[in-house]
Amino acid sequence: MDYENIKRWTMPDCYAGEIWPDYYSAGVGQSRDSSTLERSNFAAMLADLGGESETVIVVRESHWAVGWIEWIAIHATDETALGVADSNVGRMADYPVLDEDAWSQLEWDEACRYWDALSPRDKVQEAIWERDRCHWLSGERVWIYGRMDYGTLANHGSEIAESLAERIRCND
Repeated sequence: MDYENIKRWTMPDCYAGEIWPDYYSAGVGQSRDSSTLERSNFAAMLADLGGESETVIVVRESHWAVGWIEWIAIHATDETALGVADSNVGRMADYPVLDEDAWSQLEWDEACRYWDALSPRDKVQEAIWERDRCHWLSGERVWIYGRMDYGTLANHGSEIAESLAERIRCND
């Protein structure tokens, strides 16, 4: 059967790994350097395919530039999984997000981990840099940010807090 959006695996140039001639690529992958969108789409695709099975495999390979890569291989006999992957990749051509809620949650979780791991001094320094960037905010207090967790920061309502929270959340 021919599919519009997914392709059968072909051997890349300068490739020294395992070969997958009876498999299709599900059209998504991730690496050590992947953005939250790439990682979210990878997880959503795998979930839509029902997870790993005898015919759906997460292929893990090393790569000289990015350390490692993962991609989803679907055996040519699994027409149901191939249909799901083909449909999902087609949807991503119009809008690149498979699961908006999962992507948003992943961005939120990573922003929380980043901000909450900063020392109070580093949080205040971040706020100072943000205040300096927005010269009209020069009178706003910044010491208050040193004790805030990310949830409080994101819901604080000040221009500095909103700008910090957005920058941290979208910093892939």
